[in-house]
Amino acid sequence: MSTTEKLLDVQHVTVEFHIGGLLGGSRLVAVNDISFSLDEDRPEIFTLAGESGSGKTTLSRLLLRDLEPTQGKVLFEGRDLATIRKRSEFKEFMKKVQPVFQNPFETFSPLRRVDAYLIDTAVNFGIASNRREAVQVVDEALRNVGLSLEEVSRRYPHELSGGQVQRVSVARALISQPKLILADEPVSMVDASLRMEIVNLFRKLRDEQQVSVIYITHDLATAYYISDRIGIMLRGYIVEAGPVEDVLDRPFHPYTKLLQESVPEPAPKERESWAKRITLGTTEVKEYGRVGCKFAGRCPQVMDICHQVDPPDVQVERRTVKCYLYLDNSGPPAT
Repeated sequence: MSTTEKLLDVQHVTVEFHIGGLLGGSRLVAVNDISFSLDEDRPEIFTLAGESGSGKTTLSRLLLRDLEPTQGKVLFEGRDLATIRKRSEFKEFMKKVQPVFQNPFETFSPLRRVDAYLIDTAVNFGIASNRREAVQVVDEALRNVGLSLEEVSRRYPHELSGGQVQRVSVARALISQPKLILADEPVSMVDASLRMEIVNLFRKLRDEQQVSVIYITHDLATAYYISDRIGIMLRGYIVEAGPVEDVLDRPFHPYTKLLQESVPEPAPKERESWAKRITLGTTEVKEYGRVGCKFAGRCPQVMDICHQVDPPDVQVERRTVKCYLYLDNSGPPAT
């Protein structure tokens, strides 16, 4: 498949930060040689799952062009994001790639009515030529998330519930008619009773609006429930990636296996059984600086080479696994 047939193509991206003074300090590789892509003609929900410090937020900033990669490149509709320099080009990019943030109340000014913000969004993106046309555009976007303009009209963010504000935040993202939504921990600050309502909304957007979603989370339960594919992140790497049922029902990487032990066994074909919130465990900060596999210090199947050189990405069945155990490509090793 050629690059132009991909909606998003992340090619071997690395992001490094310098920590400490100008004459000393150390180098932190927050995102390390990550690659994945989304097809133009097949909307899907691709999840990046990882605990705090796994690199997923840095990667999301990279995809929104808040950061540039130290190495590698990100292509959207065939264009390298690093070549976007003009304000008009960036505005066109943001029409097609919209974020939904963790805290919905940070999306809106507390001093401004929600409806006024949404109407201005429609006008500023050129979706409506005037405020009168914008009313219809905004109402349609709100109805796509189970609300209406009448319900939020003349109300400030604090006058809405957390679930309502997050749905309005998704509606704001829909106004520009995007092809991709990047949702960074969108349910972590929502009450449990509303969590499934929000994640079901992303499934609806994929199925009915043909919008692809990159869903970033530390919650494996909602990841299993809504994802088509998943990438498990550990200290800047994607250590296992593939169809969500493969990766979470029958994990191959030792780290993914450790995570799988902390979640309930799903009933066959019943993703709703994963509706309980399950978070990834806390790991050591020193793993970022470890030479070789970042999981080597805790891996029950560790080998000498794991402490020496970064493991390769190996294709096994329908997934990619970053692990020396799979170099012969014959399937999962005996345990």
